[in-house]
Amino acid sequence: QVQLVESGGGLVQAGGSLSLSCKVSGRTFSTLAMAWLRQAPGKEREFVATTNGNGRYTFYTNSVKGRFTISRDNAMNVVYLQMNKLRPEDTAVYYCAAGSTASIVERDYPYWGQGTQVTVSS
Repeated sequence: QVQLVESGGGLVQAGGSLSLSCKVSGRTFSTLAMAWLRQAPGKEREFVATTNGNGRYTFYTNSVKGRFTISRDNAMNVVYLQMNKLRPEDTAVYYCAAGSTASIVERDYPYWGQGTQVTVSS
């Protein structure tokens, strides 16, 4: 069974940075595409970023391009989301997800973490 555990959320001022981590177990990590998605209060969950199994392919939603970076360490079974120049509208619960294909579609990810709260104050 694939398990994902996020960490690294918290409270930060606008313009600041946070780094999220997601530790994966239960499957050969390099075979999994990984993604970060987020859900703001009162809104639907949305795609943020994805990367393929070897980390050479990445894709971002437009609102985070140039500010967020997704990366992975296949030796440690961890995927990261480095978030810079944070804005109040980045406030959300951030989820990591795993699947067989790097995709922007939520239903392509059968495995999910529990989520971690990121709050950006203005």
